[in-house]
Amino acid sequence: MKSITTDADVLGGDPRLAGTRIGVAHVYRRYENGEAPEEIAAGYDGISVADVHAALAYAFDNPETLREIDREARAAVDRIRDERPVDPDEIIERA
Repeated sequence: MKSITTDADVLGGDPRLAGTRIGVAHVYRRYENGEAPEEIAAGYDGISVADVHAALAYAFDNPETLREIDREARAAVDRIRDERPVDPDEIIERA
């Protein structure tokens, strides 16, 4: 079973399954969307159901960390939306 690790150079330091770029938050979101651990494991190369359970255990033990990851993701999307014009006429106005 893979351990949970963090590294500032991978996934922005978010917790992930060691040796992968699969974040705890990715696994947890899929679980929250109704996928069974077996389905989640099958959706990624190189992880087992036990790895999924390890990620979920970390998520349940560290809810504030997961909330912070979600807040940061939403903030990034909001920044992109604010900087990216939606209306073609707005592109011309910004030029």
